[in-house]
Amino acid sequence: MFSLAFAFFLLMDSVGNVPIFIALLKDIPKKRQYHIIVRELLFALAIIITFIFFGEKLLDLLHISSQAIQIAGGIILFIISLRMIFPKHTEVATTKGSEPFLVPMAIPLIAGPAILAAVMIYAKQLESDWFIVGAVAIAWLAT
Repeated sequence: MFSLAFAFFLLMDSVGNVPIFIALLKDIPKKRQYHIIVRELLFALAIIITFIFFGEKLLDLLHISSQAIQIAGGIILFIISLRMIFPKHTEVATTKGSEPFLVPMAIPLIAGPAILAAVMIYAKQLESDWFIVGAVAIAWLAT
């Protein structure tokens, strides 16, 4: 379970998201920043757990095969690894004084396509969805 949780922790990119969170929340008071981060983490957790249980049904509804998700997830992980090797500096566009809500912090920074694809793949491969929920909870707590 811990190896799966570690993989999920890496896919959530907690360390890589810190500079983006700082840039998005720089004009908001420190006390409010804590509440925003906790709120966005809770949204991300709810979205990830929803994808564990209902992701396959959503894919069936959209007529997307699990093989397509596996290929897309592999491509996303490849792109992430390339960005880690060859980083480029980008600025985060913010509206001064506004508070981010759900986007871009919860989705796609924490609950991004890589983690959502991974939980759907593991939900199909492993027998117990609750095992995956436990691994996601551990990764989420570490985040």
